[in-house]
Amino acid sequence: MPSPTTRTRTDACPGVVSPHAAADGALARIRLPGGTVTAAALRAVAALAREAGDGAVHLTSRGNLQLRGLDPADPRPVERLTVAGLLPSTTHERVRNVLTSPLSGLAGGLADVRGLATALDRGLCARPALSALPGRFLFALDDGRGDVAAERADLCWRARGPESGELLVAGVPTGRCCSPAEAPALLLDAAAAFLDLRAEHAADPSARAWRAAELPGAATGVAARLRGHRSVSSPGPGLDDSTPGGPGPVLVGALGGGALGVAPVLGELTAGQLDLLAESAPQLLVTPWRTLVLPTPAPGAAARLAAAGLVVDPGHPAVRVSACAGAPGCAKSLADVRAHALVLIARGGPRAGAGPDAVHVAGCGRRCGAPHTAHRDAVATGRDTYVIDGRTITTEELR
Repeated sequence: MPSPTTRTRTDACPGVVSPHAAADGALARIRLPGGTVTAAALRAVAALAREAGDGAVHLTSRGNLQLRGLDPADPRPVERLTVAGLLPSTTHERVRNVLTSPLSGLAGGLADVRGLATALDRGLCARPALSALPGRFLFALDDGRGDVAAERADLCWRARGPESGELLVAGVPTGRCCSPAEAPALLLDAAAAFLDLRAEHAADPSARAWRAAELPGAATGVAARLRGHRSVSSPGPGLDDSTPGGPGPVLVGALGGGALGVAPVLGELTAGQLDLLAESAPQLLVTPWRTLVLPTPAPGAAARLAAAGLVVDPGHPAVRVSACAGAPGCAKSLADVRAHALVLIARGGPRAGAGPDAVHVAGCGRRCGAPHTAHRDAVATGRDTYVIDGRTITTEELR
């Protein structure tokens, strides 16, 4: 992670109001705090992709949606997404990065965090000063199972039981605890403390940290500024402070509580598939593992979604393969990695080996979109060559 004194460019994390200029047109990222999206909003996104973009929608590693191939001068993305309720604030849109445990209240977990992301989002947009948070800053509300706590959030409230949870700063426990209902306020106060701390650390705004992990002593510094929040001396039962990076949850197929998990191949959905998903459930949850959870799927939804090319079998090889945008969409990519990843899936997916059986196919050393869970990277070194596990291979050998 770069130190806050080595920044050479401004934070240009894309949004809808401020899209990114990619090789294939403007790229807009739609924030979904907690991953929640209604069927009506999903239909609006599908129509926008079809009429103003390249016809596809991508899931991101932060549980958001992404449109590509847009005209940066087209007013329709801002207008339509505002009407759909997906753009409640133009000043705070890039900082509305909130993860929640997708199965909370449905199956497992120590506490029910449903609804807390909405409260956090409203409070975030209501505090003008918090619009200064970096676009990469990430909040998380973990119900105690450790799924989103492992996603390297800057600030995470993690349940220790049904009635209490602890604040983690860059994965480090702070001892600051509160009830689930108080968690949004605790996270917002911690975000304000982060902004104060980074301003003290670097007077020059261009040299300030983007992530809490970049600030020395961030956990201690943030906790010290949280007056009015009670503290405890040690983690309680149920809190696992293991290092992130283990096998991630495979939220595909039947998930318990009647929920259904669906995986688009390489995290990409056609507008038609989005419309079908909207017909299949009144509300959906986009996860940071590029899957969707349908809490209350319509009867027969799994068969219809599978027939439309979506994955509902947790053993499908597509579950173990991810890829960045690649060429031609990204000017920095050395290869058409998505085409190569599709071939890898068609061959049955990655070969079993000593390391993780998940593979991320990347067009350059930046490894954009790589999952935070255990995986191997296949990094392009040319149009038809990759390095994986320290070996240079051809596209034909990519397994």
